[in-house]
Amino acid sequence: MAMASSAPAPDATDRAALLKAFDESRTGVRGLVESGVSSVPALFLHPDPYASAPLAPPGVSIPVVDLSLPAPLAAAAAAEAARTWGFFHLVNHHRALAVPDDHPARALAAVRAFNELPGPERAAHYGRAVAGGVSYSSNVDLFRSPAASWRDTIQIAFGPQRADPARIPAVCRDEVLEWDAHATAVGRALLGLLSEGLGLGAARLEEASCLEGKVMVCHYYPVCPEPERTMGVVPHTDPGVLTVLAQDGVGGLQVKHTDEEGRSQWVDVKPVPGALVINVGDLLQIMSNDTYKSVEHRVVMNTREEARVSIAIFFNPGKRGDSVFYGPLPELTSSENPPKYRNFTMSEFLGAFFRRDLASKALIDHFKLTGMQFSRGSRMYIVASNPIMERKLQLIRKRNCQQFGHQVTLTEFTDPECLGPLREVYNPVK
Repeated sequence: MAMASSAPAPDATDRAALLKAFDESRTGVRGLVESGVSSVPALFLHPDPYASAPLAPPGVSIPVVDLSLPAPLAAAAAAEAARTWGFFHLVNHHRALAVPDDHPARALAAVRAFNELPGPERAAHYGRAVAGGVSYSSNVDLFRSPAASWRDTIQIAFGPQRADPARIPAVCRDEVLEWDAHATAVGRALLGLLSEGLGLGAARLEEASCLEGKVMVCHYYPVCPEPERTMGVVPHTDPGVLTVLAQDGVGGLQVKHTDEEGRSQWVDVKPVPGALVINVGDLLQIMSNDTYKSVEHRVVMNTREEARVSIAIFFNPGKRGDSVFYGPLPELTSSENPPKYRNFTMSEFLGAFFRRDLASKALIDHFKLTGMQFSRGSRMYIVASNPIMERKLQLIRKRNCQQFGHQVTLTEFTDPECLGPLREVYNPVK
């Protein structure tokens, strides 16, 4: 899309003041629309926001998985979609899981009703602190991202600590609580299918507590006076295990699909009546040791005179102790298929996520293994490959150590120069 001419971007001092003033208005992007803005304010301008890759031709779409199929067929379809696209439409969950036909439509309508309350009523709920597990604000990364996006969000924590229901705005409280229960049934069924698609038991991902950490985000994308100059959500991947998304009929979600020849294009995820949108998150890509893909997606602003509403539920591991580690599932690794990521705690993982802006693509790479790997007893170690360690790596190579997949005992390494950089990343080695 062509860019219209724009005023110079504000300098850092002016921008900080504008951000503060916008946030302290407590009415979000919807408040800007209510004030009658006829152009996109400088804070929300994205330079050439739609130039990163071409759009797919009409007719290209994400796969569809039918939950009413026999379980082996549904598992095969879900696994294939997760491997090749990282996204799929889910249909017939109402019949298979007894989800009421009026959900998620009831929840979507209730979220719209909250966001279209008068400004002072919404402002009473506005704030960045997740008090009682609930917050309502605009742009979770407002003060970290180079440009704000055209959306407001209610965020509700449903696990491991559950939000205080009284903190949820009354106009949408019952509906989002009902949808959480139904979406959790969907998440459980999908984790079972994706576990089976990895050749594991249906309960494997649930046993890893992947249903126990849940966050619901209810996005509202107001009508935009200049949709070609801003974005609803910048290109990003989801950090968690699995996302279950309900969207209304307005549209705007796009998925970046790369074919076997390395060509990328943005594919419209057009709303399908009665369907949910499912996508793989970074944690599931890590846990599956790159079998499943977490792919970039974005929300473009629509040209319709109607706001867009969506509700996403992010499923994450609920066990968060300092002695609980996540990484590639041991059953999926071997000498022929070694771990591609190191182990980490959820505290470290979430810390890495919240230190970056949403558009950053470095999260999954932060945990990727790029060096040499060794074992001692039942433990595996990594020597990180970087310029500072190059001399140490050369010393190790002189001892004829093998690359990934070959276990070498540390008794061969007596030089402190070699032992210094060793770091445990996986336990046990089978």
